[in-house]
Amino acid sequence: MTQDDLFTDGEISVYGARQNNLKDINLRLPKKRTTVFVGLSGAGKSSLVFDTIAAQSRRELNETFPSFTQQYLPKYGQPNVKAIEHLPVAIVIEQKKIGQNARSTVATYTGIYSLLRLLFSRIGQPFIGYSDTFSFNMPQGMCQTCQGLGYVDDIDEAALVDKHKSLNQGAITFVSFGVNTWRWKRYANSGLFDNDKPLADYTPQEWELLMHAPQQQLKNAPVNWHPTALYEGIVPRIKRSILHKAEAKHHQTEIAKVVTHKSCPACQGTRVNDLVRSNHIDGKNIADVCSMNLEQAVAFLNQIQVPLATSIIRELKTMLKALINIGLGYLSLARGTSSLSGGESQRIKIAKYLNSSLSDLVYILDEPSVGLHPHDIRLVKQALRQLQDQGNTILIVEHNPLMMTDADYAVEIGPVAGSGGGQITFTGSFKALVHSHTLTGDYLRQPYILKTPRKPSQGWLIRQHIQNNNLKDVNVRLPLGVMIVLTGVAGSGKSSLAKGLMASMDVPIINLKQRAASANLRSTPLTYLGIFDKIRQRFAKANQVSSSLFSYNGKGACPVCKGKGVTITNMAFMDPVVQTCEACHGRRYSPEALRYQYLGQTIADVLEMSVQRASQTFAKDSVIGPRIHDLQRVGLGYLKLNQSLTTLSGGELQRLSLATQLNGQGNMIFLDEPTAGLHMQDIKQLLKLFNTLVDQGNTLVLIEHNLTVMTQADWLIDVGPDAGSFGGQILYAGPPAGILQQANSYTAAALKHALSK
Repeated sequence: MTQDDLFTDGEISVYGARQNNLKDINLRLPKKRTTVFVGLSGAGKSSLVFDTIAAQSRRELNETFPSFTQQYLPKYGQPNVKAIEHLPVAIVIEQKKIGQNARSTVATYTGIYSLLRLLFSRIGQPFIGYSDTFSFNMPQGMCQTCQGLGYVDDIDEAALVDKHKSLNQGAITFVSFGVNTWRWKRYANSGLFDNDKPLADYTPQEWELLMHAPQQQLKNAPVNWHPTALYEGIVPRIKRSILHKAEAKHHQTEIAKVVTHKSCPACQGTRVNDLVRSNHIDGKNIADVCSMNLEQAVAFLNQIQVPLATSIIRELKTMLKALINIGLGYLSLARGTSSLSGGESQRIKIAKYLNSSLSDLVYILDEPSVGLHPHDIRLVKQALRQLQDQGNTILIVEHNPLMMTDADYAVEIGPVAGSGGGQITFTGSFKALVHSHTLTGDYLRQPYILKTPRKPSQGWLIRQHIQNNNLKDVNVRLPLGVMIVLTGVAGSGKSSLAKGLMASMDVPIINLKQRAASANLRSTPLTYLGIFDKIRQRFAKANQVSSSLFSYNGKGACPVCKGKGVTITNMAFMDPVVQTCEACHGRRYSPEALRYQYLGQTIADVLEMSVQRASQTFAKDSVIGPRIHDLQRVGLGYLKLNQSLTTLSGGELQRLSLATQLNGQGNMIFLDEPTAGLHMQDIKQLLKLFNTLVDQGNTLVLIEHNLTVMTQADWLIDVGPDAGSFGGQILYAGPPAGILQQANSYTAAALKHALSK
């Protein structure tokens, strides 16, 4: 197919795109084809695809609604682009997890549960009511003990208090109940206790009153007791005012020390009450069906031969098979969406659209390969081809060569990351990209080669009878002082194995999960590394003023946005609207703070530098320079120093955490897909860093799907053969070359195919 043939169904035409680092880009994209956008992280792919094309489509779609309706819709700012012609309505499928709502499950999110409720209300026996009766989110269907959550909070009371202390000595140890705090005063000022008496000496009645008393008004309350205040024991108070409120987000670490979720004893974790569980179809109630994986649910539906249910069953099977065909057959319908990975969430979103009759849309995907084994990637590619065949345009931002191969058209943005990027360095067919002398083309032509693995020299770690989650009582023996890679399809049990290995370790463990870095709107790479204070001190000393003037959380904050750089408008029933502050234009600082300079730059100028540029600027600073350089070493040179951590992907957050651990020795470092979001050139640099860490005497355990990383491992452990209940076995453990002889391993098949090219 020639390039002209690709445009026979029309084109999306972009003129003068200047969003973020884009350099006045003009671009044609073929309609009803798949286009992949490649290039270094930070080169400008997302700026073009998401911040320009997707934002313009969403903004113009919103403008078709009446102004009254628009005030309740998400706001998309005007992208910096001259014009975009022939732009379809955009459906954006991001890597983000679906949601953290404890009431959301795979069944409810996909709409499958609504149909199951309808099915059981129509043909389930005995008849107990209509569809709403079967909902665990409604009073008539939910278990009253757990309120439809399926679990209850079990509080370790011994962790809340120190019985050897009195109230005045700080006996209540839980966060925000310290001496002289307002919560502490509700007990100390109640007149119910001797505030100098150790809790160990309390009578049983006093102990019950302190720990478990329900909310009540005090009789004969002391003078210093607030007249409208109610007294409540510590345990019910924490449950009511902290665990189930927004405040819980701020105290997650402390809460984790005292609270465990346990399956609700009344409903056995099913979420629904006895009445709902009494209704059956072929011996199964609705909770039984939700506990099945998706393939088992299809088998259950196939057995039902009731004419009244034919149309419902047909629709249910269509929805279930779309999820199965994209590789999610191992999920249970009752699985909470908060426990899904980004890759699982993205595939659920893709499957949701496979049954849509809409066409002439543009589907925009952010690295759909993240979190996926090569076997899973093949299934996603089939699903995207199906969407294209329905008459839609597919735009994919991607780094994984396996995800690129089916693309009709390719666009490379470069030549480098950050301010030096934002240019089109290639357009054409994917085949032409492979043969081009571009950064991506050169790497695509490089062959996969198995390295000669290190010989174990620091002993072995042996773990037996690991049974976490779906693991089938496995035994594992792995060498220390090498790079170990855990492989297998998504959901096979790799993360469960990693957790099992971490249990009762003799060597220091560093667990760098994808959400290891604490991410909030005010946190940046500088604050995370702990060097922002040093930079502010340099500014203060050079200008003979207070260092607090250079803090956007202090005196230097923009008075309008309070140093956030954005203004946030909370919308009822909608996501909040976030807009760049019009006063400081996102720079976070007041005009007074911006009067002062250091090294010829204002504090805002420094924060807007890329890591790469800042590394050069502070190269002679023996304290700041090395820490910023560590960010470059982990492949984050393209980040801005003031970039909010909330904008970083899980892989970027993980590498940020890794940057703080580069000088350790004798540690066992666990990483979960550290190559996520990285171009092939960045992966090459990251592998050099990993080898340096191993040479320093560390052991690396990587959960990875990247074929290049697999070939460069010293030791490979393959978990499978499939996902969920179909996985959980150790298929292979040893040097990478040995796995090629495994007949039932998807990893072996993928490596064989890659090495044969």
